[in-house]
Amino acid sequence: MDVSPASPAPTFDSTDVRALTERLKAQAFGLGFDLAGVTTLGPVETAPAFEDWVAKGYAGDMEYLPRGDVKRRDTRLPYAGATTAIVVAMCYGGREPAGPVARYARGEDYHDVMTERLAALHRWLEGELGRPVRGKPYVDTGPILERDLARRAGLGWFGKNTNLLNPTLGSFFFLGALLVEAELSIDAPFETDHCGTCTRCLDACPTNALVAPGLLDATKCISYLTIETKGAIPEQLRPMVGELLYGCDVCQDVCPWNEKFAAALPDDSPFAQRDALGGKDARTLARVLLAMSQDEFNVAFKGSPMKRAKLRGLKRDAAVVLGNARNADDADVLTRALDDPEPLVREHAAWALERIRNEASTTPVLPR
Repeated sequence: MDVSPASPAPTFDSTDVRALTERLKAQAFGLGFDLAGVTTLGPVETAPAFEDWVAKGYAGDMEYLPRGDVKRRDTRLPYAGATTAIVVAMCYGGREPAGPVARYARGEDYHDVMTERLAALHRWLEGELGRPVRGKPYVDTGPILERDLARRAGLGWFGKNTNLLNPTLGSFFFLGALLVEAELSIDAPFETDHCGTCTRCLDACPTNALVAPGLLDATKCISYLTIETKGAIPEQLRPMVGELLYGCDVCQDVCPWNEKFAAALPDDSPFAQRDALGGKDARTLARVLLAMSQDEFNVAFKGSPMKRAKLRGLKRDAAVVLGNARNADDADVLTRALDDPEPLVREHAAWALERIRNEASTTPVLPR
């Protein structure tokens, strides 16, 4: 019987660690990530501000956000034993045309895409080190403030629109982190702010949800209203939603950093627009959604982040869009929606029909 000891795991000096980290970043880029940085884990600088933001009611109905507050204050706690974070960003097409659906939600669900690729990066690291490495990927899935980690890893600064901004990519990207128990070379944090005196994002917000630089009242944000809100959209805010059916990119669209540096989607991007959206304008998409059955929805939006709002939420949003379009040709589909089994859909359809009727009653008849 062979009782010889197992071969020891390879050891690394500082030069080896730097080289390993550079290879790790190269592997991350090879997996499709557009930015990669490394930082240590520890107390979270922005946790008190986050908790104050929640306490002031700016989080609205997102009751899941305060959960895990103790772990959120220290990034060593969500995954015990982890010492280092590999933070990545992945672009979702800031050069794509604006439309009724926010760019991030037009293709595959980024949670699935990025988690799978972070897991592949984890396996690569284990192969390089020749041993198992304790670790876990996080993509909006745990009590972690990814923006804080990303700034510490040197990926960018907090913009006035609350997004992380990178000087070479703008802000149209997702963030994710792989927490590992491994020694890697640490990047310098991003210390400077490059927004200057610009207030384009604050000035452009349709609902004035950006109440101050870097401070978002989510209860007014169109992304919150059309995605996170499970009940009725407040009636006074519905006209401001305009023809935005799912999410909003306005505060990013007007940012000078995005105007100059936002990236185009590669041909094989998982975030390319799915067939169910197919370049439809707001009215067309709204009519399709209002007429859609649950089975049709499940097929058309399989693997889509838009499933988060559920069909009832999307029909609610579709009714608001048609109410804002005020086109009498949409009265038919809205009238049928008055028989929808969901009270939420019926109420918003009735509101939209009233808007169309009011428009018709005030439209002057031109002489022939």
